[in-house]
Parts: sequence; structure tokens; C-alpha cells
Amino acid sequence: MASEQAQLIVVVPTYNEIENIDALVARVTDVRATTPVDVLFVDDGSPDGTGELADGLAREFPGRVDVVHRTGKRGLGRSYVEGLQRALATSDADLICQMDADWSHDPKYLPAMAAACAAHDIVIGSRYLTGVSVINWPLRRVILSAFANRYIRAVTGLTIHDCTSGFRCWRREALATVPLDKVVSDGYSFLTETIYEAHVRGARIGEVPIIFVERRMGTSKLSGSVLLESALTPWRLRVRSLFTRR
Repeated sequence: MASEQAQLIVVVPTYNEIENIDALVARVTDVRATTPVDVLFVDDGSPDGTGELADGLAREFPGRVDVVHRTGKRGLGRSYVEGLQRALATSDADLICQMDADWSHDPKYLPAMAAACAAHDIVIGSRYLTGVSVINWPLRRVILSAFANRYIRAVTGLTIHDCTSGFRCWRREALATVPLDKVVSDGYSFLTETIYEAHVRGARIGEVPIIFVERRMGTSKLSGSVLLESALTPWRLRVRSLFTRR
């Protein structure tokens, strides 16, 4: 059973995040005062030197920071798949978490998410559990995100408030049931696909409220192709589920 003292490993995909990761590790170090947590960076061949800086942090904090350097086709989903598989294979952590490197997800919420895993298989850091908890987003982005969540719930049958949050904490055994090697989504729809796959396998999904802050440094990875994939993915998942049951 997970508890406040469960061991965590946090998978953090990076692409051109050199301005963010040093301070991120410092904040995680603060969290370690109450919650055992390590960091696994998955760098997607960042041309700005993020991978080299992450290597330096791994040398500075041996056993607490590790780095995967990807050489294949870039993409958030591919980075997460490789990082989550690596965490399952090489870490003894009870809880495997995922979060962005851009400070939209604050590590200070990790203890609360870990504690909630005592009663759930997956805990989501939710922007919409208590209204709209988003800072520095334009109104159109808030509307788009709120609509996306309503759309995903309507198509897939998920009941959680924030289906597209990338801030998650998985119990090891729950993550191990998700067929990561068969996940085909690449961008943010990866988040929808993995939570849906967990849902159809009976995972207990909970939410913890967070305040989401738009990235303070770097540039957003949101694009038209990512939005299109996100729109099509819920239908693909629903159709695949129907054929699988048959």
C-alpha cells in the first residue's frame, strides 16, 4: 500500500528546457525533506544543451538524478513511453510520476499526490477539480482546454475532471498493466490514451487540486498537428475498445 513515505521517481521529458531543469532539481530537493523522490530526465536531443546540463546534475546528485538521451524520432509521447518503461525496469520506486519541466507543474504537490495513492491507482494533479485553477493562460486557451476535457469525457466515458493533465502519479502495478509498447499517440493525446487504457483495465483514478502556471521560460510545444491528433484520439480509443471487447 502506498503511503506518504512511498518512494517516488518522477519522469520529466525535456526538449530545450535548459533554463528550467536546474531550479526544478532544487525544488525536488526541497520536497525530499518529507518525501523520498528521484528524478529521471528524458531528453529528446535538445539542441540548447539541456541534456548536457542534466548529465551534470546526475553527476552532482548520484542516485537521485538520472538521464535518458533519446536518439529516435522526437515527440512527447515517445519520450514518456521510454521514460516510464525505464522507470519500471530500473527503479524500485513504489510510485512512478510524470510531470513537465516548464514549471507548470510544481513539485510541491508531489507529497499530496503520493498520499492520495494510498486509495487510488493513479492520481492526477487536476486543474479543474475546484473550478479553474490556471494562471497566465489567455481566455481562448482556458476555453479550449475546458472543451477538450468535456469532449474526451463524452467520447470515452471517463469521469475525471482533468483528462489532459500531464501531472500524474501512478502506482507501479497500475502502470505495469498499461501496454506502453502499443501506445501510438505522440503529442498531448498520449495523456488521453494512457489514462483511458488504465481506466478500461479497472484502475482507480483520483485527483488532487493543483494550481497550473503557464510556462515561465522557453516556448510551448502546442501546434496544429498536436490539436488534430488530440481531437481524433478519443474516437480511435473508443473504436479500438469496442473491437477488443468483441
